[in-house]
Amino acid sequence: MLTEVRFPENPTGHTGPAPRTSDEENDMSAQTDTPGSVTAVYQVSGMSCGHCEGSVSAEISEIPGVSSVKAVASTGEVTVVSAAPLDEDAIRAAVDEAGFELAGRA
Repeated sequence: MLTEVRFPENPTGHTGPAPRTSDEENDMSAQTDTPGSVTAVYQVSGMSCGHCEGSVSAEISEIPGVSSVKAVASTGEVTVVSAAPLDEDAIRAAVDEAGFELAGRA
């Protein structure tokens, strides 16, 4: 069964989430979700499935200050939202604990 999702109409007449600009897509590391939060995108090699995504997300979520993690196996990108910028060595250790390799910032 398919369920139709409708977004409320906004003043521009667009009925859906606001489209991203190319600046937003290219500058994810500087994007913040809420005042005082920082979003960073990392590249992780070796993820191939949902279980891999879950393992990486669970390990990174244990780092103090992390409020959300989204790992995408198909791209290798891991988006992390935190209260303050995180030490890359802490991210690297968490990814390593999950059994994968941090390639660096995306």
